[in-house]
Amino acid sequence: MKGYWIAHVKVTDQISYDKYITGTKAAFEKYGAKPLARGGRYVQCEGEDRPRNVVLEFATYEDAVNCYNSSEYQAAREHRVDAGIATIVIVEGIE
Repeated sequence: MKGYWIAHVKVTDQISYDKYITGTKAAFEKYGAKPLARGGRYVQCEGEDRPRNVVLEFATYEDAVNCYNSSEYQAAREHRVDAGIATIVIVEGIE
């Protein structure tokens, strides 16, 4: 089954967040992340509004989890931790 990252982010430090974006490229290439949504228009229907919404698709759920836990992603994540508020969930797709 495919795996998906779903992230909702409010960026508070664009310079650090840009370093995060640059840093994620190695992990995303290694684990085959395919962006399905990144930024763009949205409607906040329920819950807390965070204006940056991201959906990444992976070939498998395991690839999605392994990407998040990888040393490459965790190094990039250090730039994001203090650059905003984020909620990230990894979900398994359905057939």
